Amino acid sequence: MNVKIRAAGTNDAEAIQEIYAPYVQRTAISFEDHPPSVAEMRERIVQTARLYPWLVYERDGVLLGYAYASQHRAREAYRWSVDVAAYVNEKHCRQGIGKELYTHLFTHLKQLQFANAFAGIALPNAGSVRLHELMGFTAIGIYQNVGYKFGKWHDVGWWQKILDRPDVPREPLTPNWRIQS
Repeated sequence: MNVKIRAAGTNDAEAIQEIYAPYVQRTAISFEDHPPSVAEMRERIVQTARLYPWLVYERDGVLLGYAYASQHRAREAYRWSVDVAAYVNEKHCRQGIGKELYTHLFTHLKQLQFANAFAGIALPNAGSVRLHELMGFTAIGIYQNVGYKFGKWHDVGWWQKILDRPDVPREPLTPNWRIQS
């Protein structure tokens, strides 16, 4: 078995879209109403990876999951914090793929000098809660009835992981990889 975790490229957009689409179509895990097209996913990868890591998990040449970081909030004082998310092909959940992706993602985020990672989890979602707590996240609060999908209101729980807490933080760095096509 050949496993590779690497930076996402635009050529991964179709596989990433295929992993993500069922979460949009069949669950309230994603609050999007319609799955993004492959072209939209390609643009998300390009835009996100300019400032934040976006990683994919490949086994024997097949992309089975991805994880990425994104801006936590727009105001400058938040620049040392990121939001993170991981998605795994639904047929391959509970195989440690999310854990491996997050382990690599957090290594990159620390190298880039980010101090905090936040994850919003639509509730209930025991698998995601378990993964995030296994990875060192702590529950910090719940937005009640914040998302409406499939004819009902859903809560979102928020979890935080402290990556680094320097007295005086240095500016976050820009990832040093280029988006591959």
